[in-house]
Amino acid sequence: MTPTAIPFTHTSTDPRTSGVLTVTGRRNTPQTPAAAARVPLIIAIHGGTYTSGYFDIEGYSLLERAAALGVPVIALDRPGYAGSTPVEPGESIILANAEALTHVIGELWQQHGDGHAGVFVIGHSIGGAVTTAIAAGQPTWPLLGIAVSGCLLQVPDGPRMAFDALPDILMIDLPGPMKDSVMFGPAWTHATTMPELSHSCDTSVPRAELIDINNGWISRVRSVNAQVTVPVHARQGEFDALWITDAGQAADYAASFTSAPVVDGRLVLNAGHCVDFHHAGAALQLSQLAFALECSVAKQDAT
Repeated sequence: MTPTAIPFTHTSTDPRTSGVLTVTGRRNTPQTPAAAARVPLIIAIHGGTYTSGYFDIEGYSLLERAAALGVPVIALDRPGYAGSTPVEPGESIILANAEALTHVIGELWQQHGDGHAGVFVIGHSIGGAVTTAIAAGQPTWPLLGIAVSGCLLQVPDGPRMAFDALPDILMIDLPGPMKDSVMFGPAWTHATTMPELSHSCDTSVPRAELIDINNGWISRVRSVNAQVTVPVHARQGEFDALWITDAGQAADYAASFTSAPVVDGRLVLNAGHCVDFHHAGAALQLSQLAFALECSVAKQDAT
């Protein structure tokens, strides 16, 4: 599968400051429309230390898998990444991301949503936290459902202490060996071309994100998840080193979506934090796309 995504830029007004808000990214190019009359418009939100290229690595591309099904995907660079305007973190940079992207996605829906059943949002890691916060805000645009990976409820002491000890500078470049050790599972869970292939979408990360996800977010994740009222697909890699990860934690995380009509949550065996980049990645992406299409069908049946 060779990625054929095209660059994407959207300019808007920051709802918090009224300043210019530019969001970059990439979108796929479905060659033929899907068999269904309407399909979802998928928005993909990456995690920390990666750009939107996370969703378009050759052989691991969510955008290309979706294009083969005739499903449009727009992968956004979150605020502060690539060409996207940073946001002031305020109380929580994750919630600030959610507010800005809720506004942007609403405009993208107006521009690109014609003929689609609604919006489905896929988020990984910190992008998954942002995704749940977007859903919890119950946006005015038609949100069909969400899929998150790399998010749970509790962080091990080791990663939290390491991130708390980072130098007090705006952007952090994580050393390659350190990053690979927490993003990937054992060598047998991924191809020999990984993690090297994933480094094409590496970038620096706002320090505020690492502090927030390991501290503030943990204190509010259950209350945020409880406000999500759309279907939820949740997956967690068995060998995720950034979260306390076991079947019980995955089940507890799924159970925290107390207002969601459907919750499909479980561990993904034989995969690390970035499930997409492991042997299990194709199955993850196909299950996310299938769930999105199911949500689209459910929406059509209800109208």
